[in-house]
Amino acid sequence: MGFGRQVFEFLKAASVAHAQWDLEVSTSIIKNRKKLLFLLILALPILAVSFVEASDFIGSKHAYGPAFYSTQIFLVSIAVGLAAGLITGCIGAGGGFIITPALMAAGVKGILAVGTDLFHIFAKAIMGTAVHKKLGNVSVKLAIAFLVGSGAGTFVGGAINKGLYNKDPLLSEFFISTIYAVLLGFLGFYALFDYIKASRKDSGGDAHGGGHGGAAAGTTGMALKLQNLNVAPMITFDEDFVPGGKRISGWIVAAGGMIVGILAALMGVGGGFVTFPMFVYVFGVSSMTTVGTDILQIIFTAGLGAIAQYAIYGYVFYTLAIGMLLGSLLGIQVGALTTKVVKGIHIRGFYAMSIIAGFINRAATLPKKFVELEYINMSKELVSGIEFVGNIVFWIVVALFGAWVIGKFIVNIGALRQEG
Repeated sequence: MGFGRQVFEFLKAASVAHAQWDLEVSTSIIKNRKKLLFLLILALPILAVSFVEASDFIGSKHAYGPAFYSTQIFLVSIAVGLAAGLITGCIGAGGGFIITPALMAAGVKGILAVGTDLFHIFAKAIMGTAVHKKLGNVSVKLAIAFLVGSGAGTFVGGAINKGLYNKDPLLSEFFISTIYAVLLGFLGFYALFDYIKASRKDSGGDAHGGGHGGAAAGTTGMALKLQNLNVAPMITFDEDFVPGGKRISGWIVAAGGMIVGILAALMGVGGGFVTFPMFVYVFGVSSMTTVGTDILQIIFTAGLGAIAQYAIYGYVFYTLAIGMLLGSLLGIQVGALTTKVVKGIHIRGFYAMSIIAGFINRAATLPKKFVELEYINMSKELVSGIEFVGNIVFWIVVALFGAWVIGKFIVNIGALRQEG
C-alpha cells in the first residue's frame, strides 16, 4: 500500500505540473492576437469544406483514419479539446489523460489518436511564448543527457506502436487501450479514496497541490542514493542553489529521459507529465531548474515523436489537432477562472470522477478486443454492449462536468469580472 501511495503521489504531482505548463502556454497564446488569428485562419477552411481527403495525411494512409470524414468529427475534436481544457484548468491536473481515450471513443484509430495528441501538444508548445521566460533556468548538461535519452525513447515507443499496428491493427488498439485502462484505473481509484477521506474530514484542500513550487521541498532518499553513484560522465547542476552544486551520472539522467520518451510515443501525452516529479523526486533537481528543462523537453520529445514517429507515416490527423488546440485554449481559461468560485473538495471529486470515466471507457473496449483477437469466446452482442455502455458513461461524465463548470462560470461571471 505504501508503494502504491508513493506511485500515486508521483503521478499526481506529474499531472499537476503538466497542467500548470498547459495553462501557462495556453494563456500566452490567448494573449497573442497574431497567434490566435493564425489558428482561426487554419480552422476556417476546415469548417467551410465538407472535409478532408485521405491525401491530406502525409503518407496517404486511408486505413489509419476514422471510418468517415465529416465536419462533425472536427467539431468533436473541438469538444474533446474543450473538455480536456476544462478539466486541466479547473482541476489543475488530469485533462491531458482523457484526450487519446476520447478520440478513440469518437471512432479514431488508436495509433492515429496517439500521433494526433502528440502533434497537438507539440503545436501548443512551440506557440507558447512562456518558454522564453524560463529557459534561463535550464541546466544545459542535464538537458542534453535527458534529451538524448528521450529522443531514443521516442523511437522505441514509436517502433512498438507501429510494429503492433503493422502486425495487427486490433493488437495496436488493444495495447493502447490497456495502457490507458491501467494508468487511469490506478490514478482514478486512488484519487477517489483521497476524495472520500477528505470528504469525511470536511477538508476543502487545494486541488492544485501547490503546482511546481510545493514539490521541491528537500531531497528524497532515492535522489541522494542516485547522486552518490559515481558513474562517469558526472553532471554538475544547481550551482546557483547549493554551494558547489549537486552531481549525478549522465547515464541515470539519460535513462530517465528514455522512459519519458517511450511513454510520450506510446501514449501521446508528451512525456512532460512525468518529467517534473522525476527530476525533483528521483534526481533531486531544484524546481527552478526543473521547470525550464521540462519546457525544453516537451518541445523536443513531442516534436520528435509526433513528426519522426507518426506524421511521416501518416498517423497524424492535423485537422483534429487544430480542433483540439482551439477547444483546449478556451476550456483551460474558463476552467482556471472557475476554480476561484468552486470549493477545493468538489474539484478533487471531479478529478477522481473524470479519470475513472476514462478508465471505464478504455476497460469496456477490452472484452471486444479479446473476442476479435480470438483470445476468448463471448457473444459479439454482449461485448459490443459493454463497449457501448463504456462510451455512454464516459461521454455523460464529460458532458456533466463540462456543463457544471461552464454553469458555475456563467453564474459567477459578475464576481469573476470584479476580481479581474
